[in-house]
Amino acid sequence: MTVALMWEARAAEGRGAELLAWAREQGLTREPVRRETFRAPQDRVLVITWWEASYDAPDLPELPEPPGGLVTRPVHRWRFEAVGEG
Repeated sequence: MTVALMWEARAAEGRGAELLAWAREQGLTREPVRRETFRAPQDRVLVITWWEASYDAPDLPELPEPPGGLVTRPVHRWRFEAVGEG
């Protein structure tokens, strides 16, 4: 089964580039099948990692909370399972 972990944060005013750089630098304790990083208006950064694991696997590594002052709110995290094409 493929599981996608989504990590989304909103940077503090004027710190979007810094948050994006920070997110890209974050290593994980093991490599996912795939990892993509996105940005959006309002200095938001989204990282999606894909894993071959069960939906409730407790040991999937996730990005941490950014350093204090870099974001405007706690990070949002979601977990999804692939359901196939169509």
